[in-house]
Amino acid sequence: MPNILICDDEAGLRAVLLKYAEFEGYSVFEASNGTQAVDICKNQSIDVIIMDIMMPEMDGFSAVREIRKFSNVPVIMLSAKGEEYDKILAFELGVDDYVVKPFSSKEMMLRISAILRRTGKSAGAVAHVVFKKDDFIADITAHKVSIDGKDIDLSPKLYDILFFLIRNKNIALSREQILTEVWGFDYYGDDRTLDTHIKLLRKALGRYGDIIKTIRGLGYRLED
Repeated sequence: MPNILICDDEAGLRAVLLKYAEFEGYSVFEASNGTQAVDICKNQSIDVIIMDIMMPEMDGFSAVREIRKFSNVPVIMLSAKGEEYDKILAFELGVDDYVVKPFSSKEMMLRISAILRRTGKSAGAVAHVVFKKDDFIADITAHKVSIDGKDIDLSPKLYDILFFLIRNKNIALSREQILTEVWGFDYYGDDRTLDTHIKLLRKALGRYGDIIKTIRGLGYRLED
């Protein structure tokens, strides 16, 4: 099981990435500043680091410099801005990837997976994630949905919406959150696109369509 270190002073961002990383079958370590990140890397076998630039005590650049003194672990650098100088400095330090905030968690998992494949440390047998409610089964790992033992054929976007809602079950999600995760930050459409897809998803789920609740003025919530 690959070990991922998430280093960012934003606890909320760490929590979201941790949830996604654990779904992908990774073991996750957390640090809120560069000093903690360096200490963890000295004492643990880390396969990929997600490192923010702007942090208290020790910034991301300084942390990577220290880590490079004893380890060549792959690093994905995070920045709240896409300044060319920061990118150049990051790559001169030997980071493997550079991501500008905001970003989607789904995209980050793909970037981690690509690095692990390149380094030969892919997650092997990942945790099998299945959501069940009576005769409704959504097998996220196998990318399958069934009702009464019969597979339900969904479009790629409907799968993505359903699985995102399941991963965040019983949590009220704004339309913006769902659009960001499913369509990406570069999506410029409006909420009606999501509402239409939710209607299609409810219809496809038949009698289980009502597990997706509308939160007036906000978005949606999937209830187990």
